[in-house]
Amino acid sequence: MGRVQGKVAIITGAASGVGKADAELFAREGAQVVLTDLNEKDGVKTAEAIKAAGGSALFIQHDIADEASWTSVIEQTEAQFGGVDILVNNAAILLPGTIEDTSLETWQKIQRINSDGYFLGCKLGYAAMKKRGGGSIVNMSSMAAIGGVSSFCAYSASKGAVAAMTRSIAAHSRYQHIPIRCNSIHPDGIKTPMVFNLPRDPKKTPTVRDGNDPKRLMARFCEPTDIANLVLFLASDESRFINGAEYRIDNGYLQWAD
Repeated sequence: MGRVQGKVAIITGAASGVGKADAELFAREGAQVVLTDLNEKDGVKTAEAIKAAGGSALFIQHDIADEASWTSVIEQTEAQFGGVDILVNNAAILLPGTIEDTSLETWQKIQRINSDGYFLGCKLGYAAMKKRGGGSIVNMSSMAAIGGVSSFCAYSASKGAVAAMTRSIAAHSRYQHIPIRCNSIHPDGIKTPMVFNLPRDPKKTPTVRDGNDPKRLMARFCEPTDIANLVLFLASDESRFINGAEYRIDNGYLQWAD
């Protein structure tokens, strides 16, 4: 216990899924947690549950693609808890589409949230951490940024941008001798509402997401807590010399052939 004791963590997309699991785990390990999300109802519910269990939590409604919204989150966090030590960029959207059927509107919508939103978080979070003398940024990327996923063209590109930006931030910190670390996590499938509520084309053959093959479903999809355990490690001082790393949580995805 106490692996992030006394640290202040901002976690985006924390009303459900991985972000919720992150927030709950961080609070149990001693962090003061700021949960942000567009989903105010579930976000407030999660924050209240954390406080009822003895943790320290604050919910802020937040549009990660809006710079003013990010500024407000940082300011409220500093006012409530005194600063920012950890930023987990987790919020994102997932929309299907190959290179042939992805519209420019869909492309721009995904980039605005998944790429621009993470850039804003890193930029403003980094500045806040400099005032504290250091910190840790954990960016949620995807296996789609590493392996080819034909059905998610725009999403893959957005997560590729997150991975490249993560390396750039890590290099900047090293060259400037600033103790702010930045690492990315690359899951394959996760059992979250974002994945399992994707629209399905009834004309297409069911995929593993639809549960047509329980063994493949079990092999491919991890639990949110599987991700949260790694996020906690990268946020804590246990990983103090890990910077610019890309962690796959994919159960051998790139080695799989069938």
